[in-house]
Amino acid sequence: MRNFSSWLATFRSSINAYTYYVDFPKVYANVEEIKIELNIMNSLIGSSNIEGDFVNLLNRYPEILKCVPVLLAVRQSEIYAQDSEGSFTYSFRSLNYPVEQYIVFMEKTGLFELLAKKHITNLVDYVLGVETGLDSNGRKNRGGHQMEDLVESFIKAAGVEYYKEMYLTDIEKKWGLDLSAISAEGTTTKRWDYVVKSSDKIFVIETNFYTSGGSKLNETARSYKMIAEEAGAVNGVEFVWVTDGGGWTSARRNLQETFNTMKHLYNITDLENGAFLSLFK
Repeated sequence: MRNFSSWLATFRSSINAYTYYVDFPKVYANVEEIKIELNIMNSLIGSSNIEGDFVNLLNRYPEILKCVPVLLAVRQSEIYAQDSEGSFTYSFRSLNYPVEQYIVFMEKTGLFELLAKKHITNLVDYVLGVETGLDSNGRKNRGGHQMEDLVESFIKAAGVEYYKEMYLTDIEKKWGLDLSAISAEGTTTKRWDYVVKSSDKIFVIETNFYTSGGSKLNETARSYKMIAEEAGAVNGVEFVWVTDGGGWTSARRNLQETFNTMKHLYNITDLENGAFLSLFK
């Protein structure tokens, strides 16, 4: 009989890999895509006639326009701005206002000063820094994928037949099962992170990692407890939940209720100790 407190004590505060913080290959690729245009715009650095030089450059190389948003750390190709003189939605695919209005944009956003006053020396290096900062926004998604990838590595080590991101309806079709007990009589569908097919059972698997607490954790624990009960009514199907993370410390009560009733609830330490090797044999 497992002890909940001892089990919870093995939860980890983080599973961040070295590549979690910045996806540098993506950053380099984004910069490379506009590197030529940025080098053309480098001629504006230190300009004593920034407005005139900008217009001349834009007339000769209109493709430099697409570089402007990233100079403001913006991904979109359209930017909205307003002040007492009016509101404008600027397109940076092609000019949708007279060039004079784009001069207003460059002036009021501070980009002309950035360039003319030599606050930077090279736009390629500058954008490399901008892209690195923007990429930090992707950490949340990378965090979720880290846990999925970690769990998948243990499934692979077990040497079993498995499927990733499989819908409940696809399971029914593939193996001729009736999963209406889980799908609320067919009124809802569900996509499982992983589905494992052993010699005599099908395991549907959900996985997550929570670094911080919140009401979502309580709802997750209650929801997965219900799914486990529903799956128990289907012959040959078992629900597996793999979770971890320091966020569960503040939501331990609901997790403990699920722990006390759910047959297959594991954390990373359990997987390292061979839980899947025993379960899928």
